[in-house]
Amino acid sequence: MNDLLPSSTVPCLAALQRFGAERLRLPGGDQEVLFLSLSDGSERALTVLGRGADLAAAWLDAWAQWRQRQVGEDGLPRWVRVDRVMHVQAANWGQVRRLLAGTKTNYFALGIAWDAALAQACLPEELWGHACLYSGDINACVPSDENLRALTRRKFGRETGWPQDDATPLWLFQTKGVFVEGEGPVQLLDNEGVMDRVRRIDQPDATLVAEAVQRSADYLTRQVTLSGRWVYGWYPCFDRPVPSYNALRHASAAYSLLEAWDLTRQPAHLEAATRAIDHLCRELIKPVAVPAGEAPAAYLVDESAEIKLGGNGVAILALAKRIELTGEARHLALIRPLAEGLLRMQDAATSAFVHVLEFPSLAVKEVHRTVYYDGEAAFGLLKAYQLTGEHRYLEAVERAVEYFIQAQHWRSHDHWLAYAVNELTRLAPQERYFRLGLKNVSRHLGFIRQRITAYPTLLELMMAASAMLDHMDTLGLEPLALDPGFDRQAFEQALHQRARYLFSGYFFPELAMFFRSPARMVNTFFIRHYSFRVRIDDVQHYISGLVAYHQRFLSGARRPAPSTAPELSASP
Repeated sequence: MNDLLPSSTVPCLAALQRFGAERLRLPGGDQEVLFLSLSDGSERALTVLGRGADLAAAWLDAWAQWRQRQVGEDGLPRWVRVDRVMHVQAANWGQVRRLLAGTKTNYFALGIAWDAALAQACLPEELWGHACLYSGDINACVPSDENLRALTRRKFGRETGWPQDDATPLWLFQTKGVFVEGEGPVQLLDNEGVMDRVRRIDQPDATLVAEAVQRSADYLTRQVTLSGRWVYGWYPCFDRPVPSYNALRHASAAYSLLEAWDLTRQPAHLEAATRAIDHLCRELIKPVAVPAGEAPAAYLVDESAEIKLGGNGVAILALAKRIELTGEARHLALIRPLAEGLLRMQDAATSAFVHVLEFPSLAVKEVHRTVYYDGEAAFGLLKAYQLTGEHRYLEAVERAVEYFIQAQHWRSHDHWLAYAVNELTRLAPQERYFRLGLKNVSRHLGFIRQRITAYPTLLELMMAASAMLDHMDTLGLEPLALDPGFDRQAFEQALHQRARYLFSGYFFPELAMFFRSPARMVNTFFIRHYSFRVRIDDVQHYISGLVAYHQRFLSGARRPAPSTAPELSASP
């Protein structure tokens, strides 16, 4: 059997030795306990437990357990993850239940055992990958008895549900781990803070960011069907597709894939984005009747027969981005009708936008739905102005922004507003616009630094504000003079911390291996508190933020300073 051990055995054991030498005191005597998780990349990892007098003995025991249970083709696994148990704490179900209730969904990072010897125990990744702590509530870990029974039936050959009696004993344990892929180097897994349990990233470098963008763009490319329609998303725990669809997100995902192509220059990325845009133009954008003599208008129409203000905005952004990057004007003819549609949704008296219309009647369905639509519309109109030279589009944005200022839109800290304001200040560098852009981010820095979720739009917000700050520097404008509450140093620290933290939402193989179909999800981004959902717009926001980060800080022009910001809070 030993000749079938992975070549990573010795380096993995050497790496595990770095975590210390003290053995666990368990009912069977002092022992080393390892969880060995192995996968060929196509199926969910099988995790087995090994124990022994030392690490080598525990490894051999675990390997023997895996070989005994291995199914399918004989051979060595592609992915090997080893978690060494470092500490065990006795508890009861009442205590564990309260811990779960106080922890945001899928952020519980302790293993759970049903016996003191850990013979029946699950790593947190196994619980996450089987949705054992998810019921739809995103603010707390809510145990799912059905999913735990499915996990334990697969792992132990017998079903075990969550206890019913608060006095039922359980054991919680902490591990430190390593991971290796094929003949690659051994990766030490982080074991501190909320990025616990994936490879340690001190600060994203150019290689890491570029690879994450390329691989996520590869994922998006695979989701564009031959017709140009997206496979909208997946629930990775059970490899189930997201059943809904959204035309606005169709357009915004195409926009982000073009942003990625600007970095990767992979022909497949541009081809897939073009296919999605062609579908957008052919199937989702509809002309509407207008009075004789008025400019033609068109709208992006969702499958629910809704016209969303933001839909026209991001449709313009997608078409404009392709024109900007390729120089091809084949989609230019739709820019004006989409922009005219936006003008028709602006109130002449207040300059506020109406958010949702019915199609084809154009009756108002909702005056306001989400603040995001306002920023998307303003950003889209500015791009339309730059492509067409039609001053009415710029004037409409200036009127809208005056309304945003009066309505204190900065309180929403919207990334789309940040994009729009940054663009507007380059066309019309008015102090009141800069002030709006500063307030949009400066009052939000505490939240940005402490937010436990990856929240990718926060990096987009920061990157748009950073670009605006650079423009202010060239104009000799001092941020503190316009916004006395602005802290430039705290802003820079929060920005780089947020860029690092985005990788807590990345399906590194050491995490993807615990889900139903690892090959589908590996090396793309997810939303953890929605049961690790991967939807095209989720990936979109990660890509947009990281592309901007790479262009501004990692492409040679500027380098990020090391972040001295504290670790993010583990509270919801």
